[in-house]
Amino acid sequence: MKRTASMMLQGTGSNVGKSLLVAGLCRLFRNRGITVMPFKPQNMSNNAAVTADGGEIGRAQALQAKAAGVPLTVHMNPVLLKPQTEIGAQVVVQGKVFGACQARDYHKLKPELMEHVLTSYRCLASEADLLLVEGAGSPAEVNLRAGDIANMGFAEAADLPVVLVGDIDRGGVIASLMGTHTLLEPGERTRLKGYVINKFRGDPSLFDDAHPIIERQTDMRNLGVLPWFADARRLPAEDILDLEDRPAERPDAIKVIVPKWPRLSNFDDLDPLAAEPDVEVTFTNPGEPLPGDADLVILPGSKATLADLEAFRTYGWDVDLHAHIRRGGFVLGLCGGFQMLGKRIADPDGIEGQPASAAGLGWLDVETVLTGDKTLTEVEGRTCDSEVAVHGYEMHVGRTEGAALEQPFLTLGGRPEGAMSNDGRIIGCYVHGLFTNDAFREDFLSRVRHREASSIDYERQVEDTLDRLAEHLERHLDIEAIEAIAGVAPNG
Repeated sequence: MKRTASMMLQGTGSNVGKSLLVAGLCRLFRNRGITVMPFKPQNMSNNAAVTADGGEIGRAQALQAKAAGVPLTVHMNPVLLKPQTEIGAQVVVQGKVFGACQARDYHKLKPELMEHVLTSYRCLASEADLLLVEGAGSPAEVNLRAGDIANMGFAEAADLPVVLVGDIDRGGVIASLMGTHTLLEPGERTRLKGYVINKFRGDPSLFDDAHPIIERQTDMRNLGVLPWFADARRLPAEDILDLEDRPAERPDAIKVIVPKWPRLSNFDDLDPLAAEPDVEVTFTNPGEPLPGDADLVILPGSKATLADLEAFRTYGWDVDLHAHIRRGGFVLGLCGGFQMLGKRIADPDGIEGQPASAAGLGWLDVETVLTGDKTLTEVEGRTCDSEVAVHGYEMHVGRTEGAALEQPFLTLGGRPEGAMSNDGRIIGCYVHGLFTNDAFREDFLSRVRHREASSIDYERQVEDTLDRLAEHLERHLDIEAIEAIAGVAPNG
């Protein structure tokens, strides 16, 4: 395989900050005039983005591509696993649905999937000066090592050097780094060229005495201790945990409630709302009622719509939603949430599991039949009533029909999309990414409550945050050493 400058970041566990580090490094090297691209062989997430060629990849890789200033391509994340049950997932290969399988059966597919992964890697390598590769989970999961395509298995197949990332905020970072090193095979250990301590709070000099211990036991070089980057909350989130602790900045904030059903998907739709200082986005957990003082309830996407609809009723949220609507509250259903607002959902071919059907919540006069064909497309248009321009993307299975569509919410390329109740308080549509449109977000929130005009330019905020992240990494990491590990030429 031709050697393009490249490096793989692997973690001592999930959610240690690998995705953010890759995004920051992508922006840092882009700002130095280097054509850099992100790559993640295998990702597991129900948060996905649509590429221009009609495929889908993990949302984290979409952010990384934005940081790198390059167009999205399915090759940036050739294998995407979208969980549908506790032990099963939809498998997306190079942007298209490959099938669905149980966790145990998935491991049998890995040799076949490795070929697709390597093909995508070679495709990117032919176009980039530098590839930054992100692992998944941890290479220390030795029970999953056979046929691995996500961590050391891929690093060996592509002959990549590896930097190990540890999260000190969760505790035990020294043991995590040294334990990961110990559990790897001798040949794999030689790939570990350095480590990064991430999410440090306080005085980083207190960690100085730990470096000689780690280096002596592992031969890994200290590449830096990264202080906590608080502005990460301003970037699109791939993990639901990244959104849950975002407090409102004003006591009179518009209160947006999101029921957290088991297979929540595309919840990055909510990021721009959470960025507004006068908006409070709160997730309601199973067992908790939907708060009675909500201004807006958003029913988000779902990777298993019928199962999540059943859960919605089991938690009593259907009763709470009825009370919210009776009080004059607003409801927005996005994708799966739109389907739930209708009168019926049918899955005759077992797209999401066993063939089944169920009554919907009944707030919009539409019915949905889930089909095998998946819509993956970027769209643009306008709201029907206020003529505000919008753009976003559709990512769904299912065909929705019914009388409520005669009062659409949007017009996309001349065709109607979505539905609205007669009073305009109950709305549903298939378009994701609506709230990234500043004018739409302003218009929609003003429907919910009179407010002062927002000054947030959301896309500009993301770009500025990526620049600050790059500066943060440059201050605290040994970038010259990282360049040497990756094989970046001294002049870029």
